[in-house]
Formats: sequence, structure tokens, C-alpha cells
Amino acid sequence: MYTGTYRIAGRSIAIESQYPDVHAYCAAYRHAGEPDFTIRITPADIDRERDKSAREDQRQGIAPRAFPEGYLEELAVYRQIADRMPAYDTLLIHGSAIALDGAAYLFTARSGTGKSTHTRFWRQTFGSRAVMINDDKPLVGLTDAGAVIYGTPYNGKHRLGENLSAPLKSICILERGAENAIRPISSGEAYSLLLQQVYRPGDPAALGLTLKLVDRLLTQVRLYRLACNLDPAAAQVAYDGMKGCVL
Repeated sequence: MYTGTYRIAGRSIAIESQYPDVHAYCAAYRHAGEPDFTIRITPADIDRERDKSAREDQRQGIAPRAFPEGYLEELAVYRQIADRMPAYDTLLIHGSAIALDGAAYLFTARSGTGKSTHTRFWRQTFGSRAVMINDDKPLVGLTDAGAVIYGTPYNGKHRLGENLSAPLKSICILERGAENAIRPISSGEAYSLLLQQVYRPGDPAALGLTLKLVDRLLTQVRLYRLACNLDPAAAQVAYDGMKGCVL
């Protein structure tokens, strides 16, 4: 058994694993404090991740891929963290999050739409003013003062992200378009797609908390829809459309 404690999204989390890989993966988040909770991974948890991956491959019509045990355990760890976080007013959203001048913007969409490409345009356009928070699966905490987005070790295949947090100013739903154009949208328009991109725990109590958090989130950030193409000018269009928003 391998052990370590990490601070992720404002919580101290102890991890007990079968393999060392996850501890190397999370090394930048290592923490010496007492844990708020403990994640314990069993061989059965790893088997479930393998079976889930095989089912997803089958749905996509590809041969099941063979992943190393340590990698599957990394997935199991984050799944259990995401299962526990709603109890701390925090949820996981699939998207690419970037901060500009200290304020964070989260771009979310169905897979393959170009979230990572769009935030790359932000880095190209705004240079050192733009800092990647998490390019894949950030955590979002809800507080009385507003929403806060957190970097985590689970930041995508290119490992784009930082161990930092920032106030979340806007969530922008991406869609492909011939021209770059952004517009504000209502919570009703955003709800269905945003819910698809939020991690939904299997436990009924945790799921109920998650749905309440989604409702809170929709009242704490500005919401936009961005039609964009592969022109880097999309970054300036998006920023100009969102920078003046106030809650």
C-alpha cells in the first residue's frame, strides 16, 4: 500500500493506493496537514475502471484498450474524490479553464468541439496575462462570496494547469461556427448542456447535492454561448464579450 496526503480544491485528502503512480501524478499538490477525508483504492476499484473503459471503447466501435494498472488507479482516485466533493460544496466540470488578470473563465462543450484549442488561442493572444488553471477536469467550489475554480493534478493529456485557484467569472459554452460571435444566455439555456459536462456521482445523496450545486452555480456566474472557428481571433472576441460582465 502506498500513501500520501494532498491538498486539492481547498481540502486535504489522504490517498491509499495499490500502486505508486498516483502519488507521482499528484506530487505538486502534496500536503502535510491532517486529511479531511481518505481515499482507499482496492483492486476492485481498478477493475471497475477497466470495465468502464472497455464499455466506452465498445460504444465508440473500437477495440478495448489495455491500460496499465497504475493509470486505471489514477482514474479511480479522481472518481472517488469527485464523489466526495459535493459534500464540501464542490463539483467537477469537464472543461478548459483559464485565468486572465486574476479572473477565471471556463469553456465547456461536448468532446471534440475545441475547448483546448480555444484556450490555447487565449494564451497566444494574451501572453503572460493568461494562466491555465486546468485544461480538462477542474473543480468548482461554491461559496457565499461566489464561485471559485481550482487547478487539480487531473488537467488533461498535455498536463496544462497550475496548483492555484481564481474566482470564476463566466462559463462559456462553445460551439463551432463559421464566424466568431458571443452572446449572453440564460440559465435555462445553459442548464442542459452544463449538466452533461458535470460529473454526476452514482450515490443518490451525492447526486442530489450535485444537482443543487449546479443550480447555485448558475446564479453565481455569467453564462455565454460562443460560436467560434479556428481563427485565433476567437480569443479576443470571447474576452471582449465577457470582460465587462458583473454579477
